[in-house]
Amino acid sequence: MPMPSAEIERLIKAAIPDAQVELTALVNDDDHWAATVVSESFRGLTRVKQHQLVNAAFGDRLGGELHALQLTTRAPESV
Repeated sequence: MPMPSAEIERLIKAAIPDAQVELTALVNDDDHWAATVVSESFRGLTRVKQHQLVNAAFGDRLGGELHALQLTTRAPESV
């Protein structure tokens, strides 16, 4: 069963409360998404660690219910 954008955003924000999440459908099937996630909690972490934090929000649903999630992660820009 596909995962709608609202559920993806809810799961990410539950795991990373300060996250700003922008989702783009890669295919119109609720199964292939691109997400940009911005969070202060990413500051100082490697990109791999940032992606691991986001992926952990989905547990075993990633790769099953949510087939593909292309990630871009970063800390907020300093002003």
